[in-house]
Amino acid sequence: MASYDVIIIGSGPGGYVSAIRCAQLGLKVACVEGRETLGGTCLNVGCIPSKALLHATEMLHEAQHNFSEMGLKGKTQSVDWKQMLAYKDKTIGQNTSGIEFLFKKNKVDWLKGWGSIPEAGKVKVGDDVHEAKHIVIATGSESSSLPGVEVDEKTVVTSTGALELGKIPKSLVVIGAGVIGLELGSVYARLGAEVTVIEFLDAITPGQDGEVAKTFQRMLKKQGLKFVMGAAVQGATVKSGKATVTYKLRKDDSEASLPADTVLVATGRKPYTDGLGLEALGVEMSERGQIKTDAHYATNIKGIYAIGDAIAGPMLAHKAEDEGMAVAEGIAGQKPHVNYGVIPGVIYTHPEVSSVGETEESLKEQGRAYKVGKFSFMGNGRAKANFAGDGFVKILADKTTDRILGAHIIGPMAGDLIHEICVAMEFGAAAEDIARTCHAHPTYSEAVREAALACGDGSIHM
Repeated sequence: MASYDVIIIGSGPGGYVSAIRCAQLGLKVACVEGRETLGGTCLNVGCIPSKALLHATEMLHEAQHNFSEMGLKGKTQSVDWKQMLAYKDKTIGQNTSGIEFLFKKNKVDWLKGWGSIPEAGKVKVGDDVHEAKHIVIATGSESSSLPGVEVDEKTVVTSTGALELGKIPKSLVVIGAGVIGLELGSVYARLGAEVTVIEFLDAITPGQDGEVAKTFQRMLKKQGLKFVMGAAVQGATVKSGKATVTYKLRKDDSEASLPADTVLVATGRKPYTDGLGLEALGVEMSERGQIKTDAHYATNIKGIYAIGDAIAGPMLAHKAEDEGMAVAEGIAGQKPHVNYGVIPGVIYTHPEVSSVGETEESLKEQGRAYKVGKFSFMGNGRAKANFAGDGFVKILADKTTDRILGAHIIGPMAGDLIHEICVAMEFGAAAEDIARTCHAHPTYSEAVREAALACGDGSIHM
């Protein structure tokens, strides 16, 4: 029996970051992981592999649509699907082996196997029981199921199966117009599949700023994606390797069906806590299956904590990482803080979509007086040169104080550009602070400054 200061169950972004931070703070730490590789869903079957396929297909799009205009001529690119998947797998391997190296560097023990908590202060992995003063649950989440839709990961798939299809489907039905469905839907659309997205609500990307969501859907339609909105999926049947999805329109209860080579179920994710023994321990859970924690990530059982997708809040890798560092610092006696008002969200389609803070809808709901500064990428020299003029930057600021309340970007490198605004918000900056900061020319980031200028007297280049 080994004894540790901290044992973390799960090696996803929350778990492995927490383990490394614990080690940096002088704690003896182990991380439990049952997969053959570290990194959890994100690195193995989520964020990283999907970005590899997104990048590859974006390059294909550039070759097919923009190369000739730039004077790049020659043989038309064709798709070697097996090679594309091999590139994706190589990317996964580089990242997961990197975490293994970091564990060795920081003297974090990897306890290989699936973990459970037989009692407070003890973690069982296989036949071995280890002692720990503190236990952190970082077991992440799994794809949500849908009544009447049975996943086989061949014809009806979750995001996991969608990353390793045997061949590119001619037709793909995506159930759910959230981040995962739209990212993977756009991958296969660029590869030539006919993609139809079925969404229960009347707008895509629920919770997104309304103006951005409408613009985003319009852009995706131009890329060939079709949408059936306000539709409740009734079921999916598979016969001879082909699927049929039936749905009912909410507005008039009319029923329809769609045939597809592949169906992607992308209706969200739910916490994964099976097999931990939480019920026997008496750990309090929410109605949504999340582990209840206090402001310090502690459960109601002394010495047991939880972070990431297993608890409340947005299911984002970077949110889990912040919580992983915070719980480690708390255990070590520090006083950490996670600012949940400044956690960015990014959709890695083309163009990218990013957001942080309040939306116009949330501000109106709160009755807050605000102003909008907006700038189109069509006014940005770098964007025009790079065939990336679609989209805009939108900054929301307090009408009286000019303090930045939120921002939304749809356009080139949106996922990177948002962080300038995150830093500004973290320091309580006004839109004028960004407007008065010199930005290099020509860069995409100038569009952020122009949007900030638009919160005042007006942008220069629009």
